[in-house]
Amino acid sequence: MKQKKLMLLGGIRYLLPVIKAAHEQGYYVITADYLPDNIAHKYSDEYVNVSIIDKEAVLKVAQEKQIDGIMSFGVDPGVVAASYVQNKMGLPSFGPFESVEILQNKDKFRTFLAEHGFNVPWAFAFSSMEEAWQARNKFSYPLIVKPTDSAGSKGCTRVDSEEELTTAIEYAFKYTIGGHIIIEEFLEKKGCSSDTDSYALEGKLKFVSFSAQRFDAKATNPYTPAAYSWPSTFTKEEEGYLTKEIQRLITLLGMKTSVFNIETRVSPSNKPYIMELTPRGGGNRLCEMLRYATGVDMITAITRAMVGDEPDAIEQKPYNGHWAEIILHAEKDGEFVGLQIDSSLPAKIVEEDLWVNPGDFVHGFEAANDAIGTLVLRFDNAEELEKAIADQTAWLKVVVK
Repeated sequence: MKQKKLMLLGGIRYLLPVIKAAHEQGYYVITADYLPDNIAHKYSDEYVNVSIIDKEAVLKVAQEKQIDGIMSFGVDPGVVAASYVQNKMGLPSFGPFESVEILQNKDKFRTFLAEHGFNVPWAFAFSSMEEAWQARNKFSYPLIVKPTDSAGSKGCTRVDSEEELTTAIEYAFKYTIGGHIIIEEFLEKKGCSSDTDSYALEGKLKFVSFSAQRFDAKATNPYTPAAYSWPSTFTKEEEGYLTKEIQRLITLLGMKTSVFNIETRVSPSNKPYIMELTPRGGGNRLCEMLRYATGVDMITAITRAMVGDEPDAIEQKPYNGHWAEIILHAEKDGEFVGLQIDSSLPAKIVEEDLWVNPGDFVHGFEAANDAIGTLVLRFDNAEELEKAIADQTAWLKVVVK
């Protein structure tokens, strides 16, 4: 039989478990982006140099390589091109290209939610700094300014007064790919917001998860996720409502088979919101964390599905304990010295994955790509987890000079 070819857009380290799963299934893996030194290219069978935001260029390469499947796991900028290639070549797909375009554009997504009766914050989109500033009388505070098409919290700023608005607008335009930003209501949250992965097969949710997304108030960008834990802080009723709304959204858009990275939150008035839903595995190793916590292997399932092979059945499973992932990061730019973990930590360290060496230069934590590693922790109970997450400085120190 002909060896099946899977193309992965991007070259970041979050692709490594996907490449591993593909090789275990006997597939030939092609990685693609414009940065030949990215780590994933060292593990794939072939690398092609192409801009993953140029969908026509990606299609041309995909046709030349006669691929059997394509996805952009953990790499938000490549999702539109992956969907375009899927639909143009008749490959297994996330769903209609037009639907993926809606999900990948914050302005279009907010509009779609409002038109179909979902809970949604007020939002306005702009294509120039002047246009955004002139509309300032429409806004109420606090609000958040962000690019319509970036990921990893790049370009995002909370704004509490008009005096802070210009700087936030300039920052968002710095990170937009297509030249558009969105200014929207900043939704205060009850408990923790959720950012985690779920799985649908032929449009039907098979596995749904909700996390507790944590932030570091001392970070260069305090809106970049700094830790995650499972289970979430939502009630069972809130999770049930959100699950039904996620399924309704997937059905309305005609989505098919994918790992979906989904951000949700519940406001202080107990109103649940879907903030983002995108057909890709999330960054920050979310699928790997869920495999640790539940045994559910979405990575292998979606890898098989994307080349047209029948995936193993995915079903809802409970969490085996209380789990946390710490996104290791420096508080400032400087030379990395080392990582210190105190023995007082009341958890089992399941995995310590450090991506830098002593002497390497590291950046303060402005965006997800400034992370320097992860810690996977398992706690026996929620109380110990909450205490450890709330006061990480008591047991964890990233030493930088």
